[in-house]
Amino acid sequence: MTIKVCVSLPPKTVNEASSLIEKAEAQHADLIEIRLDSLKKHDRLADIARSSKTPLIATNKSTKNHGKFSGSESDRQRILMDAARNGFEYVDVDLSTPDMRELIGNLCEVGAKPIVSFHDFNRTPALSQLTEVLEREIAAGAEICKIVTTAKRVEDNIKILDFVSKGSKKAKIVTFAMGELGKPSRLMSPVFGAFFTFASLDEKRKTAKGQLTIQEVRRAYEALGLK
Repeated sequence: MTIKVCVSLPPKTVNEASSLIEKAEAQHADLIEIRLDSLKKHDRLADIARSSKTPLIATNKSTKNHGKFSGSESDRQRILMDAARNGFEYVDVDLSTPDMRELIGNLCEVGAKPIVSFHDFNRTPALSQLTEVLEREIAAGAEICKIVTTAKRVEDNIKILDFVSKGSKKAKIVTFAMGELGKPSRLMSPVFGAFFTFASLDEKRKTAKGQLTIQEVRRAYEALGLK
């Protein structure tokens, strides 16, 4: 079994992005997510892409979706398209994005792979609701379907892992529960079929609640006899 780990990076500048990418690659990240909403300027995305030997994911979350980008929706989408044109292999598109299908079509035209994502910051919905979201993401043309919930109790991990086991037979999916109680799902989702899981580079640069560092994730997999 090959488990893939994506390191999520929140750089403020292009130079910092390049430095953090180098550190993530030294930790053997399989993919690297660049949180473009953390950048102060978005005029040198090609330089970021050129500094990486690892597939990059462009994510640009608005403030209403718990991100840091406060500009207009058209600007947010323009930045994602710029990332796609300048060497980012994957682009994260939220399922609630206005004119989502048009954006996905444009991304595919320039050779980027869309990750269609859904986040529930309040709970972990029922299995039937998670399945409905997955079907919507598949229908939208997702290369990877990302469904992230919030664990309110330990049992939510069981629900998520059950969903991963079933959903991974339909599509490439990335699914786990956020929060301290959701850590088991972050760690174990790839074991149950998730395409990859997320980790932070270190304790200082976590991009979501309950996120483990790549060092913690690798040590846990090693202890479990997984690679």
